[in-house]
Amino acid sequence: MLVAELMEKNVLTVGAEATVADVIVTMSDAHVSSLPVVDRHGRLLGVVSSTDVLNAEAEAEGGGLKTLLAKTTVETIMTTRRLGVSPETSVREAAQQMLYADVHRLYVVEHDRVIGVISTTDIVRAVATGQL
Repeated sequence: MLVAELMEKNVLTVGAEATVADVIVTMSDAHVSSLPVVDRHGRLLGVVSSTDVLNAEAEAEGGGLKTLLAKTTVETIMTTRRLGVSPETSVREAAQQMLYADVHRLYVVEHDRVIGVISTTDIVRAVATGQL
């Protein structure tokens, strides 16, 4: 089975210039724990996760949380390691990449643009329902 068959196609993204406050609201509203960070052409630059936000808050000096939320951009706190797979990648290979990288999701990228996301939950659901 290929990633394209399991991936979620409706992926929220965030621009590198967004503030941490913007990201928190977006992740909270969408009930997700990370967002791909893209440039104005939709190309994957990195990922911002709730862990990135918490780490930034823990390291905030001076103005603390209020300054972090209002003035810090996603570009400052995002993880620049771009773990992505193509839609033609096998689900098994995607699962192995998640395991080795110790992540719960991979963004599906075609021509450097985010077109989907596949998560451990998607793979477990496929196994549980007999799709895999």
